[in-house]
Amino acid sequence: MLLVAVLAALAGCTAQPPPQPAPAPAPAPRTEPTRIVVGVDALGAGFNPHLLAHQSPVTTAVAALVLPSVFRPDATGTLRLDRTIATSAEVVSTAPFTVSYELNVTASWSSNAPIAAEDFVYLVEQMRSQPGVADAAGYRLITDVRSRAGGKAVDVVFSEPYPQWQQLFSQLLPASILKDAPGSWTGALANGLPVSGGPFRVASVDRARGEVVLARNDLYWDTPATLDQILLRRLDPNTLAEGLRVGDVHVALPAADPAVRQAVAGIVPAVRTQNAPQPTVTELGLRGDAGPLADPRVRQAIGAMVDREAVRAAVAPDALPADAFGLAPSQPGYAPSAPPGAPARPDPATAEQLLTSVGYTRSADGGWVRNGQPLRLVIGAAAERSDDLRVAELVAAQLEAAGVRTSLVAPPAAELFGQSSVTPTPPSTTASPTPTPTAPARAAGPEPTPSVNAPGPTPSPASSPTPTSASTASPVPGAGGVRVDVLVQPRTVGGDLGTELSSDFGCPRATAAVADPPPTPTGFCFPALQPLLDSLLTGPANPQLAATVERVLWAQVPALPLFQPVTLVVSTPTSDAATGIGPGPLRTGPATGAQRWTAPVT
Repeated sequence: MLLVAVLAALAGCTAQPPPQPAPAPAPAPRTEPTRIVVGVDALGAGFNPHLLAHQSPVTTAVAALVLPSVFRPDATGTLRLDRTIATSAEVVSTAPFTVSYELNVTASWSSNAPIAAEDFVYLVEQMRSQPGVADAAGYRLITDVRSRAGGKAVDVVFSEPYPQWQQLFSQLLPASILKDAPGSWTGALANGLPVSGGPFRVASVDRARGEVVLARNDLYWDTPATLDQILLRRLDPNTLAEGLRVGDVHVALPAADPAVRQAVAGIVPAVRTQNAPQPTVTELGLRGDAGPLADPRVRQAIGAMVDREAVRAAVAPDALPADAFGLAPSQPGYAPSAPPGAPARPDPATAEQLLTSVGYTRSADGGWVRNGQPLRLVIGAAAERSDDLRVAELVAAQLEAAGVRTSLVAPPAAELFGQSSVTPTPPSTTASPTPTPTAPARAAGPEPTPSVNAPGPTPSPASSPTPTSASTASPVPGAGGVRVDVLVQPRTVGGDLGTELSSDFGCPRATAAVADPPPTPTGFCFPALQPLLDSLLTGPANPQLAATVERVLWAQVPALPLFQPVTLVVSTPTSDAATGIGPGPLRTGPATGAQRWTAPVT
């Protein structure tokens, strides 16, 4: 019995096998982000919506989805207070004219800095002092920006009543990041936007691949975007059409062009195409402050030599012909203001009369000379703007055929529209539409030769003059560059008429805040016109006064309007159901409301 008891005790001390762990749960299947791929034909030169150099459909789309605005256009284009940014905005005094803004206390940048008074101050300071900006006239009236409530209330004081004050403080930029960044106004925004104040953020810009990725801003304080991503991808017409056909591309926003229309025409099921006019007019800016075009009679003669319709037909046949300095062809109330003949229409006889009146004569080879010097013009187009380069080449050919010697330069857009002299870089026939760094640029922040009907007699091919290379362009003494006499440039449209006319053709005045304001890209200033522009800027709408301004501008010819570019909005039946995409308001374009887009059902 004792032996049995001992054996039983030993059996009870024997180690038991350890319990087996429960099987690990199977990993959840990895889900791909919901996204829409948007085909485009160019990325543009940069992403600052306030710079002429950065105007492009991609910049318009990105700014609408990433940058905060106090007022935004509704579906009809009427400005409405965006309460995600400001809970109120109203005129609180008329002497001096003062507007008070109460900002949404929850509105903040994705860096966690509040959207606040310092962002208002930064935009005002830059718009008044930087060259090459768009629609600066209203900001020049501001004399003071006062912060209250820890920066969440702002009082803006004006020197004059400004009825169109709701146009201001659209697409605010993050002062906390940009104010101390080297080259902040231009350089820091060349490859993206560092932080977001909207439903999407710029996750990456890869110029080598031709892609911009917008990702949902997870720090957005209001209703979040439905999609995880919107991918903007640069594609040629045939690749674009194939992508739409197989479903790799959902929406396309290329420039309206017969090649694109033909490429997408055979897709089954049929795609929908809509025209979306862009908020710019392409024009020839004629330098009025120096050089041969300082004399308005020479500007008029150049206008009489250029066949604007032939240029438009060759470069942008689907664009809208522009024959006014103020409203764009797509805007309500637009009417051509161009006179029946020169300088709006080609007229070789008028051109000859005008040049003769200022002392030019024809040389033995048919060129125009004065005091032994040929009439030579430097024509500039931005290297990143392929259509502008084509315009420059065609205009140069027309002027050469009419006896004007030309040189072509293609500097970066920011240089062309922001400096009085530029590097004499010749146009490159092999350059891509946008710069192509060797590595993708990631945004900072908490998350990652067509024939042209030239006016006048056309020389035979053997004797026809051609534009000279940039190396022969006339230098600017002491400047280390060349002065551009004719600029192919965008003019912004879609806002207040008085503001745009004053910004584009007015004489910026020195103020206590800005002692030396930058001129317009062409340097044009006609003091006799200024009182009329001031009345349009600070007074009620006056169609008769606007018509008078148009007549003066056609007499002075600070520019030659060419055309309003048009974006082609292409969508499949599936993407239509997911996005409801359309042309959108002129200033914000087809991507307006993309935070409500859903992923197409395949």
